Amino acid sequence: MRRGLIVPALGMTVLGGLASVTGLGGQEKKEAMPEPSVKVGDLAPDFTLRDTKGKEVSLHDFRGKKNVALAFYIFAFTGG
Repeated sequence: MRRGLIVPALGMTVLGGLASVTGLGGQEKKEAMPEPSVKVGDLAPDFTLRDTKGKEVSLHDFRGKKNVALAFYIFAFTGG
């Protein structure tokens, strides 16, 4: 009975090792990111997005406010 479990487990270990060595482990090569056009301390370019209720909100709507913080979370709340 024990031998019946060892052979499949050993086979899966070998296949998993081969997949990671050959690059089949799900990791894709990523292209180099372009140099950002906005540097720290620069004014952010104006843009418009929709809020959670569907209303359009632009960055220029906050002009004149004391502090505005921009935070972008890639894939946040998208399920992906």
